[in-house]
Amino acid sequence: MVKREKKEYLIQSLSNALSILELFSIEKEEYGMSEIANLLGLKKRNTERLLNTLERQEYLERNRVTGNYRLGFRVFELGQRYKEQLSLMKQATPVVRELASISGETSYAGDLRGEYVVYLVAEESNKHIRVVSRLGMRFYPHTTALGKAILAFSEEGLVDKLFPNEELPTKTPNSISSKSALKDELAAVKEQGYALDWEEEEEGVICVGVPVFDYNLKVVGGVSVSGPATRLSREKVEEELVPLVKEGGEKVSQKLGYYIGKKIHEAAGI
Repeated sequence: MVKREKKEYLIQSLSNALSILELFSIEKEEYGMSEIANLLGLKKRNTERLLNTLERQEYLERNRVTGNYRLGFRVFELGQRYKEQLSLMKQATPVVRELASISGETSYAGDLRGEYVVYLVAEESNKHIRVVSRLGMRFYPHTTALGKAILAFSEEGLVDKLFPNEELPTKTPNSISSKSALKDELAAVKEQGYALDWEEEEEGVICVGVPVFDYNLKVVGGVSVSGPATRLSREKVEEELVPLVKEGGEKVSQKLGYYIGKKIHEAAGI
């Protein structure tokens, strides 16, 4: 039996219907039947059937004044379902588990809530000496790698809003204690794409964190890996953990639609 190419399985009417939906944009919200037929090179009779079907299924609706077609409520519903699929916790969970498995260290995903970083997903190391899970706990963002990764890519002015005073609260002798020093470090974090916590939140614990972005190209959280200082030398952190955690952050961002959003923004010249 001869194997057919995938393109032979194309359902032309479905392809045409999707092409109709893709015509609509913010710049042009409505089209007439003849306009659609001409733009897509379709026969008017076929276009009429497709439009009637899409309207009946509520993917299109008619403007009662002009008689033109515009996107219907079903498109909005699908968009909402897609957004629900893009939740940080849902998409980060398998990546966090993978990070813990490969690194052998406790891994997290979390976001910034008010003035604190909250760990939403955690997977503990299976080693006897390990960092205990901090799931659901709140921390100052400037004392954690995950928090610094988020702050570095957040909107301008957020640091001043969170920390109105020059002096910052500290957790260990290694914590960043001034806003000016924090801003300098965040500039370096933004340039290199990752943040480090050298016993700044807890003595004896080292952490690597990276930002996570969504389809709007905005930072919505981060992922990190933490381990005991006795096991994590600077060489091991920089050569093994940093590339691993950066890859994990990219995977979560991809699941959240970041790279699709980036293409859309580039095409739109935004």
